[in-house]
Amino acid sequence: MKAVILARVSTTRQEEEGHSLPAQIRRLQEYAKKKGFEIAETFSFSESAGGKIRKKFEEVMTYIKTHKDVKVLLCENVDRATRNFKDAVDLDEMRKNEGLEIHFVQDGFFINKNATGNQMFMWEAKVFIAKQYLNRLSDDVKRSNEQKLQNGEWINKPPIGYIGTIDPKGNKGMIPDPLKSHLVVKIFEIYATGSSSILKIKETMDALGLRGNTRDNKPLCKSQIHYILNNPYYYGLMRVNGQLYEHKYEPLITKQLFDRVQEVFSGYDKKPFRYGCKPFVFRAMVRCSECGCLIGGELKKGHYVYYSCNNYKKVHKQRVYVKEIDMLEPVRRVLEKIKLTDQQKNELIEDFKKSDKSKNKFVSAKLPELTAEFDLYETRKSETWNKYVDKEISKEMYDKKYKEYDDKQNAIKTQMGKFQVADVEFYTTINMIVALSQRAEEIFESSEPHEKRAFANFLLQNCQLEGEKLKFELKSPFDGALSAHDCSNLLRGQDSNLEPSR
Repeated sequence: MKAVILARVSTTRQEEEGHSLPAQIRRLQEYAKKKGFEIAETFSFSESAGGKIRKKFEEVMTYIKTHKDVKVLLCENVDRATRNFKDAVDLDEMRKNEGLEIHFVQDGFFINKNATGNQMFMWEAKVFIAKQYLNRLSDDVKRSNEQKLQNGEWINKPPIGYIGTIDPKGNKGMIPDPLKSHLVVKIFEIYATGSSSILKIKETMDALGLRGNTRDNKPLCKSQIHYILNNPYYYGLMRVNGQLYEHKYEPLITKQLFDRVQEVFSGYDKKPFRYGCKPFVFRAMVRCSECGCLIGGELKKGHYVYYSCNNYKKVHKQRVYVKEIDMLEPVRRVLEKIKLTDQQKNELIEDFKKSDKSKNKFVSAKLPELTAEFDLYETRKSETWNKYVDKEISKEMYDKKYKEYDDKQNAIKTQMGKFQVADVEFYTTINMIVALSQRAEEIFESSEPHEKRAFANFLLQNCQLEGEKLKFELKSPFDGALSAHDCSNLLRGQDSNLEPSR
């Protein structure tokens, strides 16, 4: 089996203490020879390389991805393999998706796709924290859109009946389409009478020449008319991901007309969804193992909760009901096992401390970059102003460029602010993992139904109802805690001669 060697040092002191690059490489070569690995390539670098560290690490990852016969990465220890905060996430993706086996020679263990035990829990916990933090910093567009929605600005293309505009200063807006808006109003007015079907309205709109807002300029289909009639945007509210926000654009209809249309819709004998807001623990979390349909909950006699398959695919001849209390029992049994020893808890906290240092290093590298970029746009603002004063550019060009640079600076300030929010979530997540690893069952039992649901959603995945039995998997890193409980032969300090999977 072919392997790649990764050697790193971070300080001169480490080199003096026997961790120099040649010393690391020699030890890793001896380990490879002992295990029968063929060395395909050796990568070594000092972290004094500054900004080039990430590029060098990416070279290692690229080499492994492009050489499919390389299945093993040899490192001195966990800390040496994940010096950069994002490295842990990248390595774990390679382990899961590419089948990479990572050996930590000095630590005396290795991990692969099928690894279990205490080491896996420590590794998964560290990767989980890193992912949480990095994901928190990657939602630029989401936060920008949320801010726009709070300001009453639409974030998608204009609905049928509206057109987009741009004012002289470059600000985007929206106004009623002079060619289509009156026809959209007519759709609401006709349907509100209760005497015309959607098909009939479609035929009327086709005759009047109403078209969609796509390039092919096709007539509206029935589903588009149905969507228009259910869209609160036309009376002043925009709906995004189930949430309603007031928008700042001119409404086409009144709220009264919209409500009248909804009353007509409700007259078509549609059964309301009764349980969408009920505090069922497993609501929308479990699927039938036989047909794949969603398992729904029902309330009996005011407080007894039962679950059953909705049988949408008509697979089951008879509906089977399972008590919620029975479905909770296997969850409780598993939660009893998610309890680390004091030694394991202390090891976990030590790993989190290392993650915290790595996170801080990541932040320290990013913030100066953002500050420098912010100052760059401030300089450009000043330069643009001087050009305008010297009459080198027009007022329109000055306004356009000023707004462009101002928007860039606002985006940078938003990005910098996210580090603060991410820090809070980083430590909150750590505290939650430590608490659950010690008192998972106690916390679950003392929770209200809606809290139990949030708890279950945080811990469980791939939930299925097989007959009357609930089957599920624990999410990372809690699956590692369960393995550590069940597999005591895989504890830290295990014999480094343990053979890897072939």
